[in-house]
Amino acid sequence: MNARLLTSLATITATAALLCACAPPETAPPEPTPLFATDEEAFAAAEATYRAYVDALNAVDLSDPETFEDVYAWTTGEMNSTERRSMTQLHAASLTLEGQARVLGVWMQDPQVGAPPLSIIACYDVSEVDLRDAIGNSMVSADRPDVQKFEVTLVESATTSTSLQISKMSPTETGRAC
Repeated sequence: MNARLLTSLATITATAALLCACAPPETAPPEPTPLFATDEEAFAAAEATYRAYVDALNAVDLSDPETFEDVYAWTTGEMNSTERRSMTQLHAASLTLEGQARVLGVWMQDPQVGAPPLSIIACYDVSEVDLRDAIGNSMVSADRPDVQKFEVTLVESATTSTSLQISKMSPTETGRAC
């Protein structure tokens, strides 16, 4: 009986080993699909995002906080926090925003196909933009440059039509002249 039990156990063990050997090998998890297939596609989305952000800024009415929402929609992280703080302060101070800013040019910096974060350089004309207090005095510094150049960092977003949001924007002197 002992011999029969040992033979049965050996058969079961051998069968189990064969079944395990027949299992398909583990497959590596699939590589994530890049957000953009080409540098051109990534740049087009980054430029469209920045232009939509500028359009949202141009539509702001500082007396109506609901108009801030489009600005917030195009920003995230540090940039979103900065915009919320700034818009709240400008609204509380009863300032008025006049004029329109214009995008003069945008170019990609360090393109990485399909791999946000992306970095662009943007030239921005604010010569027609003024910020006025309640009695009409301009709050804009006389030495503010009419054309400003920014490095803009964009990250992936599931909430915008371009699949990107601005996470950071800072003045820069790098790259070509505006």
